[in-house]
Amino acid sequence: MCGICGFIKLGRNRSKDDGSTIKKMNGKLLHRGPDAQDFIILDNVVFGFSRLSIIGLENGMQPIFNEDESIFVICNGEIFNYIELKQELITKGHIFKTMSDVEVLVHLYEEYGHDFLDKLNGQFAFALYDRKKKKLFCARDQMGIIPFFYTISKGVFIFGSEIKAILEHPAVEKGVDMTGLDQVFTFAGLSSPRTMFKGIKSLENGHALIVDENLNISDFEYWDLIYPKLQEECEEDEKYFIDKLEHFLNESIRLRLRADVPLGLYLSGGLDSSIISMKVNELEKNVVKEAFSIDFIDSQLSESVYQNLVAKESGANLNQKVFFNEDISKRLQKSIYHSECPIKETYNTASLSLSESVRQKGIKVILSGEGADELFAGYVGYRFDHMREIGVVENQCSAKESALRNRMWGDETFFYERNYDEFNAVKKKLYADAQNDVFDDFNCLNHFKLNLERLKDRSRIHQRAYIDFKMRLVDHLVSDHGDRMALANSVEVRYPFLDKNFVNFSTKVPSKLKLKDFNEKYILKKMACKFLPKAIIDREKFGFVAPGSAYLLQNNVEYVKDLLSYDLIKKQGFFNPNEIERLKKQYSQDGFSINAPFEDDILITVITFGIFLETFF
Repeated sequence: MCGICGFIKLGRNRSKDDGSTIKKMNGKLLHRGPDAQDFIILDNVVFGFSRLSIIGLENGMQPIFNEDESIFVICNGEIFNYIELKQELITKGHIFKTMSDVEVLVHLYEEYGHDFLDKLNGQFAFALYDRKKKKLFCARDQMGIIPFFYTISKGVFIFGSEIKAILEHPAVEKGVDMTGLDQVFTFAGLSSPRTMFKGIKSLENGHALIVDENLNISDFEYWDLIYPKLQEECEEDEKYFIDKLEHFLNESIRLRLRADVPLGLYLSGGLDSSIISMKVNELEKNVVKEAFSIDFIDSQLSESVYQNLVAKESGANLNQKVFFNEDISKRLQKSIYHSECPIKETYNTASLSLSESVRQKGIKVILSGEGADELFAGYVGYRFDHMREIGVVENQCSAKESALRNRMWGDETFFYERNYDEFNAVKKKLYADAQNDVFDDFNCLNHFKLNLERLKDRSRIHQRAYIDFKMRLVDHLVSDHGDRMALANSVEVRYPFLDKNFVNFSTKVPSKLKLKDFNEKYILKKMACKFLPKAIIDREKFGFVAPGSAYLLQNNVEYVKDLLSYDLIKKQGFFNPNEIERLKKQYSQDGFSINAPFEDDILITVITFGIFLETFF
């Protein structure tokens, strides 16, 4: 994992300022790549690279060129199947100069052109320049694990692993994207291509860009999560799916154990991370694994018993870090600096603390269990869907809400997270008058982008799984929560459940084997029965919810009070100061709490938006 940045100028004039600009951009990515930094200026193309050395330690510095140096690339991330790809390319006559996994990209491009993306199994975002064709080719991995941001301003195409690098370019003018803010309030978080910065886009998962010498951009999709239609779902027996899932998971973990540095594990004590821990032990019995977990003083939040059980069973050395509520206020500002967006909850601070522990132990690479909930019906919403289908829960809504659902999901009977028409009223009450005057212009429901063909005629479980993948997992759980909170401390996180082949096969598992008799992740539990402690299989799903804005207000955190002051809120002009005062009074009352995930912590988004403004504006 590394940091990449760069720009291409219209025309071929090289400026003496290009060197100082790319140094500034690169400097903002030092946390992503503290081991080495460099840049290159060729004609009107400028690339910067910050390296976190994991594979090819001696000669893996980038940019990396092909044989005649007509093609060069910088890449953030890992190509896990590079050994197999390298062997294939050598047989075709390609000559390799390094031990880096990234070198396969230039040779694959020589051999297959843009079509080589389907061959990659990894987590990556890269920028490849073809000097003969004068074209830039950029891509983001299938699962959207690695971020890639870009903009065009004043005749310059500018890109980076993080937006803070892009902001260092003098051609960029900063502005808040109100639709991005509205997305954060309305959904789990931002959804590509939207960001919190006006004019700056996030490349979508499974998408690529081609930028020509005139800075014309073509964006195309090369992969998506596609479920079979209901009548086409596979009818093999349980054992077939159990055996196949285990096979693909084993292969995924083997690939993700490829590194020239020590690896560790995140271990929450839940089903998914426990499966990874037990499987790693099975595949590497003679290697001591360092496992990392967060524990809480509050016995209702602590999962210590399960963490210790799995660590013992899997032969891992458990590094438990006690997380105190006051750690939230200590780390909240740093978490917003790295996520580059406001957030709906505070658990990013716990993730930040966890990656600090990993780095202090000298570990650069971590395996995590993220992704299984979205692929195997792991959230309570899947159960509620089934209750609605059998009539246990009512699904009545207004005509306006029905029309909204039809436009958003292609199905007026599908309930996802909330009634959006009712929530529009909540948001209007929250926004300042000036914002409400243009509410329809920035309301994220009016800019909604989802491929409804991927939902049509699918089972209810697979409809929700697709939406969860697109709107929860990609740009939130593995981006502002995963990538950013880990790389803030120079740690790379790898996700075995998000292996391309494993994910593709998971779509073939019938929905009835994902949720069976209200038992979520049924088939995953069946697969894990033979190697996972029964106590882990049988425990109820535990959703970690960190204390939010009510805690911060009730404990009189000084900078939070300043951010929510009447005068500042009024001056900024985004929110209605009277409504903020009302919410402050409500949230400050003794005993007040938010029933997450069923209620929204409105003020934590207001607070973290205030931090966002202070940090970047």
